[in-house]
Amino acid sequence: MRLSELSEASGVSTATIKYYLREGLLPPGHRVHATRASYDASHLRRLRLVRALIQVGKVPVATAREILAAVDDESLGLTMRLGAALWSLPRPPAGPDEEDEAAREAAAEVDRMLVEVGWERVRELGPLSPVHRSLVTSVATLRRLGYPCDAAELVPYARQMAGVAAHELDQLEQHPEEVERVESAVAAAVLYEPVLLDLHRLAQEEESQRRYGLAGQEGGATEADPAP
Repeated sequence: MRLSELSEASGVSTATIKYYLREGLLPPGHRVHATRASYDASHLRRLRLVRALIQVGKVPVATAREILAAVDDESLGLTMRLGAALWSLPRPPAGPDEEDEAAREAAAEVDRMLVEVGWERVRELGPLSPVHRSLVTSVATLRRLGYPCDAAELVPYARQMAGVAAHELDQLEQHPEEVERVESAVAAAVLYEPVLLDLHRLAQEEESQRRYGLAGQEGGATEADPAP
């Protein structure tokens, strides 16, 4: 397809597409002649990912370029490509202060949780993973504010998220090409995490109403409910 057709198919202006091309976020088109290039489905797919990163995820252009470099690095295996791309996504800037008592306690609780759920592979990475550091920081913050958060609290959440992760990877495996799988994983991290958060809150609303009802009575009864 021509640049104008790529613009129409994606909903992105030709000026923005040219900007993404200049910034190295979108691979060059296939050269037809000196002044014309053609684009295919891989360009459309990549353009959608770039929009997800920049417009939805608010990822800076330089960071988006780093993420896409990991996506395209064929020297890495699938797990390493996924890890490198996802680790490049923006996270809280500061890691836990190892000298801080709450941080040390949080790290110990996170480690106990990893042992309990059998996540030995991510446990081996430990602080090398920005996701691990972010979790320790979050748990430490909870503890400082007086909200106990230990391994026993984390384990049920971790086990539920293991099911979510298995479902997501099942979805990824429907894509025939490895690069498509990595692109899909990065897009899901940006676009689906807000969906998961909303589902979590809806589940809380549903469970609360099931247990206590709208007016707070146990068993879900409300004043408007008919008598049995």
